[in-house]
Amino acid sequence: MTQQSGDIIIAPRVLEKIIAIATAKVDGVHSFANKNMSDSLMKNSSSRGVYIENMQADEKVVDIYLYLEYGVSVPNLALEIQKTVKTAVRNYLEMELTVVNLHVAGIVPEKTPKPDLKDLFNEDFLNG
Repeated sequence: MTQQSGDIIIAPRVLEKIIAIATAKVDGVHSFANKNMSDSLMKNSSSRGVYIENMQADEKVVDIYLYLEYGVSVPNLALEIQKTVKTAVRNYLEMELTVVNLHVAGIVPEKTPKPDLKDLFNEDFLNG
């Protein structure tokens, strides 16, 4: 980071949102999935599908659970998502992610409506 006169503390929720927005904007991504059933009740919609597994100084690992659109090349799309997420985190937070794991929970049939980006996060400022 650049020279500073104090600490900058970034909440995990901020990192989760940056990762989720970057992922959602990649063509071929349909929506996010939960890691397990209990997350449907415990995790709020703002971080659904994004899990920060490790944020140690030498290793920063995130897992993303998602549904892809039918007809995409999964390996090519996975590489694009990983690159996009790493770039977004680097640009916005000046932080390097070591590993971005993708977990494809399913393929969504053609013509299935894609969730609106603002519906993924349920924030008041996006609705006004």
